[in-house]
Amino acid sequence: MRPCVPGLSFWMSTVATDRGSLPALISVHDVMPETLPAVQELLGHLSSRNLTPITILVVPGKRWTEAQIAELRGLQERGVVLAGHGWNHRADRIRGVPHRLHSALISRQSAEHLSLDRTRIGALISRCHAWFTEQGLSAAELYVPPAWAMGDINRSGLRSLPFRRYETLAGVYDSVEGRFLRLPLVGFEAHPPYRPALVRLWNAANLRAIRPNRPVRIGIHPCDLSLPLARDLLSLLEMPISCLSYNDLQ
Repeated sequence: MRPCVPGLSFWMSTVATDRGSLPALISVHDVMPETLPAVQELLGHLSSRNLTPITILVVPGKRWTEAQIAELRGLQERGVVLAGHGWNHRADRIRGVPHRLHSALISRQSAEHLSLDRTRIGALISRCHAWFTEQGLSAAELYVPPAWAMGDINRSGLRSLPFRRYETLAGVYDSVEGRFLRLPLVGFEAHPPYRPALVRLWNAANLRAIRPNRPVRIGIHPCDLSLPLARDLLSLLEMPISCLSYNDLQ
């Protein structure tokens, strides 16, 4: 029996519409060699709805070919913004009870920061940042840890690292200005049996938290259109949306 949890379109009807289009930061996660065809398809879907700019979260530590790097360069040239997203996107091990709970409820094996200490997290982030320019790509300014799990590193530690902005579940931290902006977040990566209901509840709470001048973050994963919340995602993308860049955050 399907959980009796309202779909996203129901909750969108509760969001005030007097401000016109919905301001949003749209990101496509888990950009890897094996997901690149699905990512390109998603970007085409978003472009057909005039949803730009889009930020894509690139996992550098995979086996990228020169042809695939060239695809990333082409995306940058067309205005797609590249951001860092971990290194391998896979935890070496499950480290302690909090990580075990996070793995069961949210991340499975993807939250690689949670298996590392502070020094290794800093090294991973620095390595991720350097990869972009090493490949002839424009330097990335945004870093999003896999599963939004930053792990054992605080904001003072992030200020010494090369990215400017860092995104977590709660919002975006600007390490240059030393400012954290709390922003609602909705996502759609929900595998059965229980995760669709949990994700719908999360999305509902975040949609109800939308405030003027605070864009909602829409996180999309490459396979979301084939998962149980695909209809929710498509309903949201049919809304009048004004896409912003992370550089637009005030």
